[in-house]
Amino acid sequence: MNARPESIVIVGAGQAGLQAAASLRDEGYDGAIRLIGDEAGLPYQRPPLSKSFITGDVTADDLSLEEPHWFDDARIERLAGERVAAIDRRRRRLSLSSGRVVPYDHLVLAAGSRNRALTFAAQPAHGIVSLRSLSDAHRLKTQLEDARRVVVIGGGFLGLEVASVAAAKGRDVHVVESVDRVMKRAISAEMSAAYAAHHEAAGVRFSFDARVERIVGRDDRVCAVELADGTRLDADLVLVAAGVVPNSELAVACGLSVYNGIIVDARLRTSDAAISAIGDCAAFPYAFDGGDLLRLESVQNAVDQARHVARALLGDSTPYDQTPVFWSDQGGARLQIAGVARRLDSSVVRGDPASGAFSVFRYRHHRLTGVESCNRPAEHMAARRLLQRRISPTREQAADPSFDLKLLLTLDETV
Repeated sequence: MNARPESIVIVGAGQAGLQAAASLRDEGYDGAIRLIGDEAGLPYQRPPLSKSFITGDVTADDLSLEEPHWFDDARIERLAGERVAAIDRRRRRLSLSSGRVVPYDHLVLAAGSRNRALTFAAQPAHGIVSLRSLSDAHRLKTQLEDARRVVVIGGGFLGLEVASVAAAKGRDVHVVESVDRVMKRAISAEMSAAYAAHHEAAGVRFSFDARVERIVGRDDRVCAVELADGTRLDADLVLVAAGVVPNSELAVACGLSVYNGIIVDARLRTSDAAISAIGDCAAFPYAFDGGDLLRLESVQNAVDQARHVARALLGDSTPYDQTPVFWSDQGGARLQIAGVARRLDSSVVRGDPASGAFSVFRYRHHRLTGVESCNRPAEHMAARRLLQRRISPTREQAADPSFDLKLLLTLDETV
């Protein structure tokens, strides 16, 4: 990346891809930019699809990240409704499914992720939905209006967000989770228990350590979900929200290094220096954890990496080093997470979980690795700054709600 590329092609027109294109222009890049996306419409926000879009609080027009004229004004060529069929690394060109060939000097893969394939039998039937795209959200919103009994397969962020909306609409909601608690991959046992109780108070029921055997249809409509232990859950709407996998097939086919995502270095370059990868599809060295590879499904991570790769393409050699941030709105309980804790990291609870506003500080030995906050936005912002500066409150300080965490930041600035 020593010489500034004359043309940059970005594959993926989601949050990461669009931000990369915008940041390149913001940083003064004046070469050709092409943005390729497989959906026909304008790039749009995905987080509201599981919340405010299906409640009707926002429309499809509200979700657009940019207006059509913005692309013309920014001199960004948008190739919408196009799918990349192959990457020719030797000739530095892409073959599209339409037959078009697109050359590049540098390629940015922002291909995102897709829903995990079903591992159980499902009879073709109306009422089985997933949620990844705007068209999926339209289908879910429409079918939720007519549903009375909703089964959600998957107790992660997305599944619980939809469950909370369905429960608020008065639907009978049952969440099926394959492990022993909600959001286990992302949060502590303490925060998980608080969110399960929050949903149960709203009428949501759970089946934990449960395996779906099959989804049953009758007269071309879904009617039940059968579990491996013989339990039958009646349903007229089933949301399959069992996680996602990175879109790394193009990278595999052209010989890039891939392991749970497209492997990149600290400057977000792949094993081919003419190709970068960002967002959900990229596995990058996590600076806060000794450089171990990490892949994140986070809007903030997508935006941060897009901005970083734009600067890197224009000569900045600074390694990527941003505190990961996540959030989820679930029926009035806003979960915000800073950092990435491992499952065995210990927990210190700050505040009273029964109050509906508290935080959990995660530690590995004496080092702060992450902070989870429920309805405590100021504490979340302080945690982000602490983690970014590698400042670890003592466990006693973290457990004491009267201790001002910002004092540690102030003291650090005076050193």
